[in-house]
Amino acid sequence: MAFTKKTIRDIDVDGKRVLVRVDFNVPVADGVVGDTTRIQAALPTISYLVEHKARVILMSHLGRPKGDGPEAAFSLAPVAEKLAELSGLDVHFVDDTYGERAAAAVAELAPGQVLVLENVRFDKREKKNDPEIARTLASYGDVFVLDAFGTAHRAQGSVVGPAEFIPAVAGLLLEKEVSTLSGLFSNPKRPFVAILGGSKVSDKIGVINRLLDSADTVIVGGGMAYTFAKAQGGQIGDSLCEDDWCDRALEMLAKAEKNGVQFLLPIDNVVADAFAEDANTKLAKTGEIESGWEGLDIGPETEQLFAKAVADAKTVFWNGPCGVFEMDAFAHGTKAIAEAIAANESCDSVIGGGDSVAAVNKFGLADKMTFISTGGGASMQLVEGKPLPGVEALNDAE
Repeated sequence: MAFTKKTIRDIDVDGKRVLVRVDFNVPVADGVVGDTTRIQAALPTISYLVEHKARVILMSHLGRPKGDGPEAAFSLAPVAEKLAELSGLDVHFVDDTYGERAAAAVAELAPGQVLVLENVRFDKREKKNDPEIARTLASYGDVFVLDAFGTAHRAQGSVVGPAEFIPAVAGLLLEKEVSTLSGLFSNPKRPFVAILGGSKVSDKIGVINRLLDSADTVIVGGGMAYTFAKAQGGQIGDSLCEDDWCDRALEMLAKAEKNGVQFLLPIDNVVADAFAEDANTKLAKTGEIESGWEGLDIGPETEQLFAKAVADAKTVFWNGPCGVFEMDAFAHGTKAIAEAIAANESCDSVIGGGDSVAAVNKFGLADKMTFISTGGGASMQLVEGKPLPGVEALNDAE
């Protein structure tokens, strides 16, 4: 699907000061970056700008600081170090975002150098999209580039603010994310199989609704499958369930039947007597889970059912695990899905951010997927058909 906004390729960035909102919200423990996926994803845009001798100013959030000032645990300093290590570029860091030190560091930048500003969320005005914040950030650049797809669904100061004051275009990652996810619905190779997991139907109802208009098969696993099971009159024991969403679950099943969409739900489950790695476990048919037991993973028959649908697919979209994959005892179903997708080398596989990305990384299968989204909430909002504020704020392509 054609991207409708200007990108960095559509403007002259040679020698310009280019302010870039990236998504460097990565795991950091004791000053060590644990996962570099999002940093790696930003490298094409950063490298393009450096090659064109731009002065590159990067900004991002990290974690959830209180917003009352610096917090060492959420500093971007280790991320700047990791960026330098991964890219080999001339990367500088300033422990300031909106003040005089930041302005001075920007002024000292030479063509081809990269500057990482401190965490934008150390000031609570960032989340409020305060115009003063936006004006300050915009003063650092001649051009604003949004490349943080993971935050494009948030109308916050560093995401949409600078676009009010200086020309605003998309980075290469943002362009690729939006084009790929939008293309799922415009012209997918068929059969198109969508797999949705996670805990809550309420989080995914809009996505399911949209997929029922475009997919050939919709697979639902994870905690939200038990809401469907209860809605159909089954016994789910102590499994997760949103009782007030049972009627909507039945509506989704009716829509699938009306649209001729195959709707697959678990037929057996791994159940446990406690939400714990060392809990007692057994298998139970869907709708026959006894009180005192809760479903924490799909069972072997369900794995085969889901894997067969994936094996026949030409396009697969996956968002959300099929069990509590963080615990090895309940990771088998999610791993089976990941392996089934990886084994189908003739399909276009799109992993829709969040826990699904963590799962394919955990199982060492990321390189077997066609496209891995860097944004959980943003990818879901886009798949649901809702506009992303960050993208909407950019200049339209001519």
